[in-house]
Amino acid sequence: MALIMSDVDRFEAARPRLEAIAYRLLGSSSEAEDAVQETYLRWQAADAGRIEVPEAWLTKVLTNLCLNQLTSARARRETYVGRWLPEPLLTGDPMLGPADTAEQRESVSYAVLVLLERLSPNERAVYVLREAFDHPHREIAEILDITEASSQQTYHRAKKHVADGRARTEIDEAAARRIVEEFLAAATSGRTEPLIRLLTEDAVSVGDGGGKVPARAKAFEGALAVATFLRGLFKPGKAKRNLLGGTAKFYATTANGGPAMVAVVDGRVIGITCLEVGPEGIVAIRNQVNPDKLVRATELWAATDHGAGPLHTL
Repeated sequence: MALIMSDVDRFEAARPRLEAIAYRLLGSSSEAEDAVQETYLRWQAADAGRIEVPEAWLTKVLTNLCLNQLTSARARRETYVGRWLPEPLLTGDPMLGPADTAEQRESVSYAVLVLLERLSPNERAVYVLREAFDHPHREIAEILDITEASSQQTYHRAKKHVADGRARTEIDEAAARRIVEEFLAAATSGRTEPLIRLLTEDAVSVGDGGGKVPARAKAFEGALAVATFLRGLFKPGKAKRNLLGGTAKFYATTANGGPAMVAVVDGRVIGITCLEVGPEGIVAIRNQVNPDKLVRATELWAATDHGAGPLHTL
């Protein structure tokens, strides 16, 4: 059945919300876009005039496509080179979705996206639909073909897993920038002591290079180990520039609502460092350097004004 314009418009009106759901479920913008496109193809093939609540129909189709993708993704990640981390999204990216409430902001924070990887596909879906998009359990049950009681139990279990894994700390944009400035100043000082003062005793640092860019698969653990690694990482030199592909410029920004540092070479984003901050300091440093997961960030970066310029060059 050929689509009439109103059906196309109806889908396009729903697209931003569908992309935001898919990104939270999959942790990848390209996979989220693919899932939304497949949802559109199924919408196109359906008799839209017979669908009573299009938004509910689209959400159900998309969520189940994402569940299938999550199941296959788990198998693929067993053969992934190095540590798999979600794709960070820079502030201003519409795929981040709603951020009106603390729950919505937390649901797309980088720390939570990492924790969501520990959940089963169903737990992840229930958590995202309830926490970020405020679906009642009756609707979630219909989407996932489970009982309402099962949805409630799954949500409480998922929320407990997420809460157990982190201390909740909200940081505004100005504070986030200050944190990144302090972190970068310490990292480029050539000494470990300034970094150790910013880190918690059990701080960790991990990177995702996807086998395409050097990144240590095993996390550095403990303030001293992390500080020593970072001191070496920011040590300047010709060999370092050759490895980076040129002179790298470092900027303070926010990604997924939290403090982040962006490394740029010739206008191309080559790395995003997300800092997880707790009450006692920086808890985790997660470096995304897999070029496949930085394409979208590079596009947004090119279209954004960066104010006073870089904080540091290497």
